[in-house]
Amino acid sequence: MASTLGGNEGNEIAFFDLETAVPTEPGQSFAILEFGAILVCPRKLVELYSYSTLVRPTDLSLISTLSKRRSGITRDGVLTAPTFSEIADQVYNILHGRIWAGHNIKRFDCVRIRDAFTEIGHSPPEPKAIIDSLSLLSQKFGKRAGDMKMASLANYFELGDQAHRSLEDVRMNLEVVKHCATVLFLESSVPDILTEMSWFSPRRSPRTRSNEKSLSNGVKESSASSSSSSSKTDLSLSSVDATAEENHPIVSLLTECSENDTSCCEIDPSDITTLISKLHIGTPQTDAADDAQTVTRQQDESTPDAKGEMFLRVNEVSVSSIKACLIPFYRGSLRMKLFHNDDHLQLYGDTLKVRFGISRKFLDHEGRPRLNIVVDLPPDLCKILDEANDVAHNLSVDSGTTSGWRLTVMRKEGFAKYPTARLQISSESNGDECVYGTEVYQKEEPLKTIQKLVFSSDEFEELESALLPGTLVDAYFSLEPYDYQKMAGIRLAAKKLVIHMKK
Repeated sequence: MASTLGGNEGNEIAFFDLETAVPTEPGQSFAILEFGAILVCPRKLVELYSYSTLVRPTDLSLISTLSKRRSGITRDGVLTAPTFSEIADQVYNILHGRIWAGHNIKRFDCVRIRDAFTEIGHSPPEPKAIIDSLSLLSQKFGKRAGDMKMASLANYFELGDQAHRSLEDVRMNLEVVKHCATVLFLESSVPDILTEMSWFSPRRSPRTRSNEKSLSNGVKESSASSSSSSSKTDLSLSSVDATAEENHPIVSLLTECSENDTSCCEIDPSDITTLISKLHIGTPQTDAADDAQTVTRQQDESTPDAKGEMFLRVNEVSVSSIKACLIPFYRGSLRMKLFHNDDHLQLYGDTLKVRFGISRKFLDHEGRPRLNIVVDLPPDLCKILDEANDVAHNLSVDSGTTSGWRLTVMRKEGFAKYPTARLQISSESNGDECVYGTEVYQKEEPLKTIQKLVFSSDEFEELESALLPGTLVDAYFSLEPYDYQKMAGIRLAAKKLVIHMKK
């Protein structure tokens, strides 16, 4: 397939996005429901060309329960759409030989595109380079917008709600990148003033970066070696201020060029095009290892429509790669975060048995029940949580905290062979109404159809009846260290629960 888009030399940036149907049975793959792309001039950041279409999957069972998504994609609309084989030439012409850009495309969209071409027996398009705005903005802009989902970034810049339609989302993606780049340029112009209140590093503290120079394979030293060679961490404001300018994301962005590239020293902060050309962009060659690992990984998402978070299955975790880091948080304070290699440690545990159902024992600051469930832990998951507990506790001790430590895995006396853990169900305010932040789904056996359940926080009785002792759940959760009111530990925050229901 040769490119037929005229008037170009493949220098445009192809921002693209997919809307997909999530597999509901073992062995099924993701089905593309919509493809959307824009070609952008890298010098002026203006849109030169756009294309979008719904796509009819070959396996129609994937859309059997598709009524109407929040995006407006309907089953009837998909049924009358062309198949991927019918649009493959156009998709190839748009993508092949160009720079690919998108949000979390390295782990999701790139994989789905290559799978789709392989399924129809065609060679997939190849990128000249890949710009993944999720990893790029995580490294350069920091998490000042909260999580790094596109909807959160758009809301931070007041760009409106995410449509969850491919063409609208890629245009929003471009606007988010423009806004982030502009903020970083402004901060670089007067760093002593603008960066004092706005720097939120997404990855590592200065202490962590300096420690890692002496470590191999990115694995944290054991507590014995680290405690004998390092002093306790100073959590005061001054410890961050001393290195803030040196480690600010915009400084690292400007100094990431080659030592022989003297043009880095001559960048005009007002020249957006020049600075964007200095951004570190992953190439297909340097990203080969990541892509190979991604292709073999079962992709699990926080929601069927979201692509901002990835969860590791138990067999994908190497306990030696779990590490705890102190990262700058707010106005000079530090907070602890757990990583697996360089990714935030988030886990997927399937068919976990509920030992104790919904508990309302604890209240939040507004007096609402802080809901949680207790689940039995299989040995492999237990081993991972024990290791995370140990590295977090060691770092907590090294940092000089006097808080007591609450173990992540609970082992009752006389029931040591039956370890459990508490999964927290979050809630969030939506105006006057409070809804659950944890997404809850119901999977009916044996059909394995999945349906989202919606509750308000006042309807916890309904959620309580769905999570009775003995119920099996698939849990997607993050490990969030805390230190509050003289108690510290790791909070297992459930992002998504899939409840197994038998007919």
